[in-house]
Amino acid sequence: MTIVAADWLPYCLPLRRPWQTSRGSFSERHGRLRRLTADDGRSGWGDCAPLPEFGIGEAAATAFAEESAALDLAAQRAGLPLDAWLSGRAPLASVAVNASFGPISTVDRNSLAQAAAAGFTVAKLKVGVAPVDDEIAALQQLAATLPPALRLRLDANRAWTIAVARRFVAAGAGLPIDGLEEPLADPTHALLASLQAAANFPLAIDESIRLLDTAFFRHPPVRRLVLKPARHGGLLASTELALRARASGLEVVVTSASKAPAASPPSPTSPPPSRPRRCTGWRPATGWLAMPACDRGSSMDGCACRLATGSGL
Repeated sequence: MTIVAADWLPYCLPLRRPWQTSRGSFSERHGRLRRLTADDGRSGWGDCAPLPEFGIGEAAATAFAEESAALDLAAQRAGLPLDAWLSGRAPLASVAVNASFGPISTVDRNSLAQAAAAGFTVAKLKVGVAPVDDEIAALQQLAATLPPALRLRLDANRAWTIAVARRFVAAGAGLPIDGLEEPLADPTHALLASLQAAANFPLAIDESIRLLDTAFFRHPPVRRLVLKPARHGGLLASTELALRARASGLEVVVTSASKAPAASPPSPTSPPPSRPRRCTGWRPATGWLAMPACDRGSSMDGCACRLATGSGL
């Protein structure tokens, strides 16, 4: 198989409402799709959607897009879905995802109830956006009325000092919290380890990839690692990290970075050899996208993303 053409297709996806975190907000998601065309007429696709404030630089996002497009073509030529081609196992039919919402202080309780009724077991909310006392109060109020099957996955995006993080962790004791991502503005192995020891729920590393050294995997300071393949330059590099994390006893969550749905399938289907227990990311039906976008055959069915059954992505 020979590549006879390669091009980039830019896109801009408007959101129904701003996506707000401790790092700011945005109302549009910009990126570009990589298309590789082979001499047999097949096309392979990848997505380049940098988000520097969350550690996804231009170079890594470009590498992810290039690799995804090349792997897409290879899997198509083999007549296999990409996850089966990479893993050597039977293809996945679907992957459970969480429902994504905005800041905890503004979340609509009715939306949480609707998510639970649709079968979701995890709702992701942003913290570190409002004063911590306000967010603790919001957390406690939500926990008091939360549907029994639903748990909260919280993401601070490196908003807090260690003192503030300790206050929040203490306030969350005994509440239905699935986990807390990136609590510290200036994380170190020692600070994270002390905070994890005080928490009865998993803390997670996401954008703090500078911490992922040999010492981290030898003695993990947290219980969970969040992998965004676009941040790590591709599916293969993410697979290696996932295998190291599993060997170290860490939970692995695979997620996207609010990308185009056209590019979302690589995330839930990777890293294939480790078959992550959880996946997360945008769920288009939760209403963040203001317009429909190509999904390349995948679809949402309640709380699950049903993957395309054809070859490739």
